[in-house]
Amino acid sequence: MIRRRVIVHGGVQGVGYRYTARLEAERLGVAGWVRNRPDGAVEAEVEGDEASVQAMLDWLAEGPPGAVVRTTEVSEVEPGGERGFRIAF
Repeated sequence: MIRRRVIVHGGVQGVGYRYTARLEAERLGVAGWVRNRPDGAVEAEVEGDEASVQAMLDWLAEGPPGAVVRTTEVSEVEPGGERGFRIAF
């Protein structure tokens, strides 16, 4: 199991990014959370097997239709054994 923190910059708020990220995470079977940041970015933590986490990172770098992702910052985080994926506030 691995866990990654991702900060997504660009036009990523107000376009259904968090909702569709949750759907994609459920489809891929990864755990974690996603939330809007006050600076206009979206932040997420994703945990699971390496292939599934990488697939989620690839999705986060594109986002849903309507999103304009400029950059992503990815860092390693210790896995916490989390289950499920939620929208955090």
